[in-house]
Amino acid sequence: MSVLAGVIGDPIGHSRSPRLHGHWLARYGIDGHYVPLRVPAADLDETLRLLPRLGFAGINVTIPHKEAVFDRADEVTDRARAVGAANTLVFRDGRIHADNTDGIGFLANLRQGAPNWQSDRPAMVLGAGGAARGIVDALLTAGVPGVTLANRTTARADALADVFGDRTQVVPWTEVSDALAGQGLLVNTTSLGMTGQPPLTLDLHALPEEAVVTDIVYTPLATPLLRAAAARDNPVVDGLGMLLHQAVPGFAAWFGTTPEVDDDLRRAVLA
Repeated sequence: MSVLAGVIGDPIGHSRSPRLHGHWLARYGIDGHYVPLRVPAADLDETLRLLPRLGFAGINVTIPHKEAVFDRADEVTDRARAVGAANTLVFRDGRIHADNTDGIGFLANLRQGAPNWQSDRPAMVLGAGGAARGIVDALLTAGVPGVTLANRTTARADALADVFGDRTQVVPWTEVSDALAGQGLLVNTTSLGMTGQPPLTLDLHALPEEAVVTDIVYTPLATPLLRAAAARDNPVVDGLGMLLHQAVPGFAAWFGTTPEVDDDLRRAVLA
């Protein structure tokens, strides 16, 4: 019997997840389908009731439903609870099981793209949204001794720091450049630098030359931040791998095969 899974959001046309999962389904010869579903917020509850009855094993969740599905889940993982949002649902035994794989996807991408990155060095994270929250949780869990947060709206960074306690601190957006001194990792989780958005203009003079710079934006792959970092020979990691790696746990749960993230998958998703 064909296995069904998919991704819900509003809008949904931009999602590359169908291409990603479709590549894996073909590679492993699995009788399954992964479909994008535009679901307005007003239809979310009905959708979550109907999908298991229609044969769906589970779904990915994107903007704007990550927090809402977390609240509606019957069981949540510790990492989803830490973030307060879910991006992966499994329907089993009439219950909704929720997980958040953004953090592990981020770390897997970072370690694959920058194998010399050391988790015993502090990190700076730009942004204070849901992605930032998952990444901060993953970094602290991995052993990073401290995370400096900066956001254009400082109050949001303060709120995020309150969640994680003493291992986080906040600097004003205007002081980010000087605060890069001593950091081992710089992460941009904001939309700055994304196609159609203003660039992230940041003076990197104080950033150590061995510090890794990564951007969760993957359109374009080489964001202005990554180009600036590469120009001064910092190791850089683009954001596409986070999308690819965060998809692994869901695919394994729905289709029963743990897929591989490799260059063939990158090419397929970028095609």
